[in-house]
Amino acid sequence: MKKYKADVVVIGAGAGGLAAALEVKKAKLDVLIVERAKELGGITLQCIHNGFGLKEFEEELTGPEYIQRFINQVIDLKIPYLLDSMVIEITKEKKVYAVNNNEGLIEVEAKAVVLAMGCRERTRGAINIPGFRPAGIFTAGQAQRFVNIEGYLPGSTYVILGSGDIGMIMARRLTWEGCKVKAVVEILPYVSGLLRNQVQCLEDYDIPLITNYTVTKIHGKERIKGVTISKVDRNFDRIIGSDKFIECDTLLLSVGLIPENELTLQAGAELSDNGGPIIDENLETTIEGIFACGNVLQVHDLVDMVTNEAKRAGLNAVEYINGRYGKELKKKDIIKCIPGENVNYIKPDIINKRDLSEEIIFTFRVRYPDRRVQIQFKDENNNVIYKKKKIYVIPSEMIELNLNLEETKIDPTCKSITVEVIPRPEVLIEEE
Repeated sequence: MKKYKADVVVIGAGAGGLAAALEVKKAKLDVLIVERAKELGGITLQCIHNGFGLKEFEEELTGPEYIQRFINQVIDLKIPYLLDSMVIEITKEKKVYAVNNNEGLIEVEAKAVVLAMGCRERTRGAINIPGFRPAGIFTAGQAQRFVNIEGYLPGSTYVILGSGDIGMIMARRLTWEGCKVKAVVEILPYVSGLLRNQVQCLEDYDIPLITNYTVTKIHGKERIKGVTISKVDRNFDRIIGSDKFIECDTLLLSVGLIPENELTLQAGAELSDNGGPIIDENLETTIEGIFACGNVLQVHDLVDMVTNEAKRAGLNAVEYINGRYGKELKKKDIIKCIPGENVNYIKPDIINKRDLSEEIIFTFRVRYPDRRVQIQFKDENNNVIYKKKKIYVIPSEMIELNLNLEETKIDPTCKSITVEVIPRPEVLIEEE
């Protein structure tokens, strides 16, 4: 068995993994990147549209241009990496086991681990669409790789189920290639991706968006010939008599992303309701010395946000190794963060009271769109310790708040805080 040693091992070589590894290397610690693909870069390599780098580099780049800047730094700093290597186990002792064709079984002994495995798409099996299993059904990400990297068109006429960002971007991309996108069908009454993609990818190209509908049947045995879509009620049940048939030879699914956390679970770390690991304010999981960042933790709106979070994970791994905090302090006196009204989840899940004087980055998403709202943090006694007004909130846009809890005069004995997004009190008075 081939053995390696490193101060920090980073699992995943996408935008998150590379950014975390660079921070560790700049701190003059040894770092090793382990990646299952045959090249560095992750999913960003197939995202050839622009819109990347506005926060990180203050200029607009395509996905490959953006990630190449990090790859160049990894090469310049001579950071070692293992490609085409599948991690099969992580232990609580921070030993990482992987396999590849050249070296067989590999053991990496580390002092800290950064999880940056990204996320995966929901498939047809996850949403249970009736019908046969004909050719011509792909996830939007699969189609994106076929078109942008492999150079193949999956079909000529399309229906896209789900208005996630990749689905809307592929609607525009396929239109550029001369294909016909018959409709983007969304079960919700609003798009599930960013509003800018709704405008730039659908409205600018006159691609129909059909909300409150979903695909209820797939037609065809050898190759898909069309789909039946049906209107749904508030409980997402099919409304009888609302069926419509749309002829197409390809169905793309853009119905959500799932953090890739099988390894996280197998290592013994606990997961939260959003599918990502439970973390504290330092991005440390419930396993000491194992940190998580990027889409393996929570699905982000922008790659720039992934990069920023990954840098924090890399720096926190360095501080852990350097003894800033250790086992004797680990989660002995904590505050739980609880999602309240119109909050889907919140990160961090727990806060160590020793860090109350530090600025903590809170990120969360709402469950449904709303306007003229107030974000508020409440202690366990229902006292509002912080509040902020927002013009609007939508599920597709992550909310990020930097907050020093000590400055909110939180009770040091407090054991939990609840985060809510509620209508502003003055709005309720106006309505009365």
